[in-house]
Amino acid sequence: MNGSLLPWIASALVLAGGAFCLLGAIGVLRLPDCYCRMHAASKAGALGAALILAGVAAASSGEAAMEALFAMLVVLVTAPLAAHAISRAAYRGGNRPVIGKLGDALAERGSESAKSAVKGGSD
Repeated sequence: MNGSLLPWIASALVLAGGAFCLLGAIGVLRLPDCYCRMHAASKAGALGAALILAGVAAASSGEAAMEALFAMLVVLVTAPLAAHAISRAAYRGGNRPVIGKLGDALAERGSESAKSAVKGGSD
């Protein structure tokens, strides 16, 4: 067997990354509110991009492997932070989530902190 296993691994990583990106895109189209959509886009999109970049690193065999691995690290670190910041800004801007069985924990926590601020200010 003269062929190497590395091109097959690289191809599998790129295909898996593409599948995760596709699932994230479908989630953006199908989910009910901006928070669920943002979750699908940030989590599945970041994992898909990381897998694609890992496939690029495996396929490049040294030429661009370090750049692809660094880009993968940047994507994995920044995507969740950006999604959190954007969702927090959307909530503060008045965009409320679709409320299910668990309720809206941020609204409950916000009302409790407002009550404690009023109690603290009146003493």
